[in-house]
Amino acid sequence: MSALPAPTVAAIIEYAQHASKHAYLGASWFEDLKATRALAAEVINADAGEIALIKNTSEGISLAAGGLTWKPGDVVVTTAVEYPTNLYPWMEMAHRHGIKIVRVPEVEMPDGTRQVPLNDILKAAADPQCRLVTISHVQYASGQRHDIAAIGKFCRENGKLFCVDAIQSIGASPVDVKAMNIDFLATGSHKWMMAPPGAGFFYCRKELIEQMRPVNVGWANVINNQNYSSNDYTLLPNAGRFEAGSPNLPGSIGMRVSLGLLHSVGMANIHTRIQVLLDRAIEGLRGKGYQIVSPRDPVSQSGILIFKSPVHSHDAICKQMREKKIEMIVREGRLRISPHFYNTEAQIDRMVAELPGH
Repeated sequence: MSALPAPTVAAIIEYAQHASKHAYLGASWFEDLKATRALAAEVINADAGEIALIKNTSEGISLAAGGLTWKPGDVVVTTAVEYPTNLYPWMEMAHRHGIKIVRVPEVEMPDGTRQVPLNDILKAAADPQCRLVTISHVQYASGQRHDIAAIGKFCRENGKLFCVDAIQSIGASPVDVKAMNIDFLATGSHKWMMAPPGAGFFYCRKELIEQMRPVNVGWANVINNQNYSSNDYTLLPNAGRFEAGSPNLPGSIGMRVSLGLLHSVGMANIHTRIQVLLDRAIEGLRGKGYQIVSPRDPVSQSGILIFKSPVHSHDAICKQMREKKIEMIVREGRLRISPHFYNTEAQIDRMVAELPGH
């Protein structure tokens, strides 16, 4: 969870101050949601009509899973190292409809890094019964950034749907849903996007919108929401059909401001800056005897760096570092750091210096 930028904090305070004195009167908050959708669309090279504002990544993945019509025997391919956000919605579809989930395992590479091989994913997706591939752009416990463009190309050419959990990439790495042939994408705003929790967005490729059913239905996702005396209703023809009711206004306001800041810096520039910081961290970590687990080739490197100690307790290291106001976490028994573009070389050096040696 990132710190909030000063402009984001100011925008949320302005919202709260206006709401405390005037409620919604004289405000343009609901109209401004159009700008939020448009900016989110621009960041991932989508159309504004393909964007729904949501609470979190779990909601977005659930919209993709629950919006499709399934039949017993349909196969969904994912990895064996997904965060639960990208697993439980598909498990619910298995419970409801009898679909099968295939989880491609992570393997250790000759250099000691761990990743899910691209060819293993494509081999599983080649199953004639495979209907959809769902994957995290960046794996939370290894830092592997998948070759989403290669997976998306395979899926589009072979008639498979492609769903991406992008919470660990948007804000840290470029994402282009058209170039990557992504059908569904979900993200929350509180990580690399540097916005409040409880906000995010869901992308659905426009050619698929009409065949998708919303998980929840309310006044906001129908065309004529004042015609409630009739037993008939018509869903919106765009991604607005996935927004069932009143939005998280302060969260969406914060997300728009933070996204605007990131977009002005440039996602490619941010990605490059993060890699400079991580390369510096790796040099220091290896010098102190730590093993790097995250793949670091240009295709696979992300903003997450996973490493481990052959001697020390990882939980004890995290506790000691937190006492020194240096934040890291244990994931799958390994240490994880995630510096953003605002971090400094001096902070990286201090983190390395404070870690116990071997």
